[in-house]
Amino acid sequence: MRSTQKILAFADWDNTQCSAKSFNRKLEWNRLRDYLANPQEGRELIEMVIYVGMPPDRDRFQEQRKGREKFVYWARSNGFLVTTHPGKSKGDGYEADVDVIMAMEAIELSLEIRPDIVVLITGDSDFACLADKLRRRGIRVEVASVAQALGNDLKNSANSIVDLVEVFDGLQPQNAGQEYHPIGHANIFD
Repeated sequence: MRSTQKILAFADWDNTQCSAKSFNRKLEWNRLRDYLANPQEGRELIEMVIYVGMPPDRDRFQEQRKGREKFVYWARSNGFLVTTHPGKSKGDGYEADVDVIMAMEAIELSLEIRPDIVVLITGDSDFACLADKLRRRGIRVEVASVAQALGNDLKNSANSIVDLVEVFDGLQPQNAGQEYHPIGHANIFD
Protein backbone atom coordinates (compact mmCIF):
# COMPACT_ATOMS: atom_id res chain seq x y z
CA MET A 1 0.00 0.00 0.00
CA ARG A 2 1.30 3.41 -0.99
CA SER A 3 1.58 6.07 1.67
CA THR A 4 0.20 9.56 1.12
CA GLN A 5 2.71 12.25 0.23
CA LYS A 6 2.03 15.68 1.70
CA ILE A 7 2.37 18.44 -0.89
CA LEU A 8 3.05 22.14 -0.36
CA ALA A 9 2.86 24.22 -3.58
CA PHE A 10 4.11 27.74 -4.29
CA ALA A 11 3.05 29.47 -7.50
CA ASP A 12 4.69 32.43 -9.20
CA TRP A 13 1.50 33.96 -10.70
CA ASP A 14 3.19 36.07 -13.38
CA ASN A 15 5.44 33.28 -14.62
CA THR A 16 2.62 30.72 -14.67
CA GLN A 17 0.21 33.09 -16.44
CA CYS A 18 2.86 33.90 -19.07
CA SER A 19 3.46 30.20 -19.68
CA ALA A 20 -0.25 29.58 -20.24
CA LYS A 21 -0.48 32.59 -22.54
CA SER A 22 2.47 31.32 -24.57
CA PHE A 23 0.31 28.27 -25.34
CA ASN A 24 -2.70 30.52 -26.00
CA ARG A 25 -4.53 28.95 -23.05
CA LYS A 26 -6.71 30.23 -20.23
CA LEU A 27 -5.14 29.08 -16.99
CA GLU A 28 -7.57 27.16 -14.81
CA TRP A 29 -6.06 27.25 -11.33
CA ASN A 30 -8.39 24.58 -9.90
CA ARG A 31 -7.38 22.16 -12.64
CA LEU A 32 -3.69 22.96 -12.10
CA ARG A 33 -4.04 22.37 -8.35
CA ASP A 34 -5.84 19.05 -8.91
CA TYR A 35 -3.21 17.93 -11.41
CA LEU A 36 -0.32 18.63 -9.05
CA ALA A 37 -1.92 17.08 -5.97
CA ASN A 38 -4.01 14.19 -7.26
CA PRO A 39 -5.26 12.11 -4.29
CA GLN A 40 -5.57 9.07 -6.58
CA GLU A 41 -1.79 9.22 -6.93
CA GLY A 42 -1.32 9.36 -3.16
CA ARG A 43 -0.73 13.12 -3.07
CA GLU A 44 -2.41 15.26 -0.41
CA LEU A 45 -2.28 19.02 -0.83
CA ILE A 46 -1.55 20.80 2.42
CA GLU A 47 -1.60 24.28 0.87
CA MET A 48 -1.15 26.06 -2.45
CA VAL A 49 0.12 29.61 -2.16
CA ILE A 50 -0.09 31.95 -5.15
CA TYR A 51 2.16 35.02 -5.22
CA VAL A 52 0.67 37.98 -7.11
CA GLY A 53 2.42 41.26 -7.81
CA MET A 54 -0.13 44.07 -7.77
CA PRO A 55 0.03 47.03 -10.18
CA PRO A 56 0.58 50.39 -8.47
CA ASP A 57 -2.53 52.22 -7.31
CA ARG A 58 -2.32 54.76 -10.13
CA ASP A 59 -4.87 55.72 -12.78
CA ARG A 60 -2.97 54.14 -15.67
CA PHE A 61 -2.89 50.75 -13.93
CA GLN A 62 -6.48 50.67 -12.61
CA GLU A 63 -7.83 48.19 -15.18
CA GLN A 64 -4.97 45.74 -14.55
CA ARG A 65 -5.26 46.26 -10.81
CA LYS A 66 -8.99 45.53 -10.82
CA GLY A 67 -8.39 42.35 -12.82
CA ARG A 68 -5.80 41.13 -10.34
CA GLU A 69 -7.98 42.09 -7.36
CA LYS A 70 -10.79 40.01 -8.87
CA PHE A 71 -8.40 37.10 -9.33
CA VAL A 72 -7.19 37.39 -5.72
CA TYR A 73 -10.79 37.41 -4.48
CA TRP A 74 -11.66 34.40 -6.65
CA ALA A 75 -8.56 32.46 -5.57
CA ARG A 76 -9.13 33.07 -1.86
CA SER A 77 -12.80 32.11 -2.27
CA ASN A 78 -11.68 28.82 -3.86
CA GLY A 79 -9.30 27.72 -1.13
CA PHE A 80 -6.02 29.13 -2.36
CA LEU A 81 -3.75 31.08 -0.06
CA VAL A 82 -2.73 34.28 -1.86
CA THR A 83 0.12 36.63 -1.03
CA THR A 84 0.10 39.99 -2.80
CA HIS A 85 2.86 42.54 -3.06
CA PRO A 86 2.43 46.14 -4.24
CA GLY A 87 4.28 47.14 -7.38
CA LYS A 88 6.21 50.32 -8.07
CA SER A 89 6.15 52.37 -11.27
CA LYS A 90 9.11 51.74 -13.53
CA GLY A 91 9.27 53.58 -16.84
CA ASP A 92 6.00 53.05 -18.70
CA GLY A 93 5.22 49.94 -16.69
CA TYR A 94 5.70 48.71 -13.18
CA GLU A 95 7.68 46.16 -11.24
CA ALA A 96 6.19 44.03 -8.48
CA ASP A 97 8.80 41.44 -7.66
CA VAL A 98 7.42 38.75 -5.43
CA ASP A 99 10.33 36.33 -5.86
CA VAL A 100 12.02 37.18 -2.55
CA ILE A 101 8.75 36.96 -0.63
CA MET A 102 7.91 33.63 -2.26
CA ALA A 103 11.35 32.20 -1.47
CA MET A 104 11.31 33.37 2.16
CA GLU A 105 7.80 32.06 2.80
CA ALA A 106 8.53 28.79 1.01
CA ILE A 107 11.45 28.09 3.32
CA GLU A 108 9.56 29.22 6.42
CA LEU A 109 6.40 27.21 5.70
CA SER A 110 8.32 24.16 4.51
CA LEU A 111 10.38 24.02 7.70
CA GLU A 112 7.25 24.49 9.84
CA ILE A 113 4.97 22.07 7.99
CA ARG A 114 7.60 19.54 6.81
CA PRO A 115 5.86 18.38 3.63
CA ASP A 116 7.16 15.40 1.69
CA ILE A 117 7.22 17.43 -1.53
CA VAL A 118 7.38 21.13 -2.34
CA VAL A 119 6.13 22.02 -5.81
CA LEU A 120 7.49 25.27 -7.23
CA ILE A 121 5.15 26.42 -9.99
CA THR A 122 7.50 28.59 -12.00
CA GLY A 123 10.25 28.34 -14.55
CA ASP A 124 12.23 31.26 -13.16
CA SER A 125 15.84 30.28 -12.42
CA ASP A 126 15.86 32.80 -9.58
CA PHE A 127 14.27 29.98 -7.56
CA ALA A 128 17.19 27.55 -8.07
CA CYS A 129 18.72 28.58 -4.73
CA LEU A 130 15.37 27.94 -3.00
CA ALA A 131 15.19 24.44 -4.51
CA ASP A 132 18.73 23.71 -3.30
CA LYS A 133 17.98 24.97 0.22
CA LEU A 134 14.84 22.84 0.51
CA ARG A 135 16.58 19.73 -0.80
CA ARG A 136 19.38 20.18 1.73
CA ARG A 137 16.71 19.99 4.42
CA GLY A 138 15.41 16.65 3.13
CA ILE A 139 12.42 17.99 1.22
CA ARG A 140 11.82 16.71 -2.31
CA VAL A 141 11.41 19.58 -4.81
CA GLU A 142 9.36 19.35 -7.98
CA VAL A 143 9.26 22.20 -10.46
CA ALA A 144 6.04 22.56 -12.47
CA SER A 145 6.59 24.47 -15.70
CA VAL A 146 6.82 24.13 -19.45
CA ALA A 147 10.14 23.51 -21.19
CA GLN A 148 10.12 26.89 -22.95
CA ALA A 149 9.83 28.77 -19.64
CA LEU A 150 12.09 26.57 -17.53
CA GLY A 151 15.51 27.99 -16.69
CA ASN A 152 18.41 25.52 -16.69
CA ASP A 153 19.56 26.45 -13.17
CA LEU A 154 16.12 25.70 -11.74
CA LYS A 155 15.81 22.51 -13.78
CA ASN A 156 19.16 21.29 -12.43
CA SER A 157 18.27 22.19 -8.84
CA ALA A 158 15.00 20.25 -8.69
CA ASN A 159 14.51 16.57 -7.91
CA SER A 160 12.07 16.33 -10.80
CA ILE A 161 10.15 18.36 -13.35
CA VAL A 162 6.38 18.29 -13.86
CA ASP A 163 5.70 19.28 -17.46
CA LEU A 164 2.59 21.47 -17.59
CA VAL A 165 2.08 20.96 -21.34
CA GLU A 166 -0.40 18.18 -20.54
CA VAL A 167 -2.42 20.56 -18.35
CA PHE A 168 -2.25 23.38 -20.90
CA ASP A 169 -3.31 21.05 -23.74
CA GLY A 170 -6.53 20.33 -21.84
CA LEU A 171 -7.40 24.00 -21.34
CA GLN A 172 -9.55 26.25 -23.46
CA PRO A 173 -7.83 28.60 -25.92
CA GLN A 174 -7.86 32.21 -24.83
CA ASN A 175 -9.18 34.88 -27.14
CA ALA A 176 -6.40 37.11 -28.38
CA GLY A 177 -6.35 40.49 -26.65
CA GLN A 178 -8.94 39.61 -24.01
CA GLU A 179 -8.32 39.14 -20.34
CA TYR A 180 -9.34 35.78 -18.96
CA HIS A 181 -10.94 34.10 -16.00
CA PRO A 182 -8.96 31.45 -14.08
CA ILE A 183 -11.73 28.88 -14.32
CA GLY A 184 -12.47 29.56 -17.96
CA HIS A 185 -16.01 30.94 -17.71
CA ALA A 186 -15.51 34.63 -18.29
CA ASN A 187 -12.76 36.85 -19.61
CA ILE A 188 -12.19 39.16 -16.64
CA PHE A 189 -8.65 38.54 -15.39
CA ASP A 190 -5.27 39.41 -16.84
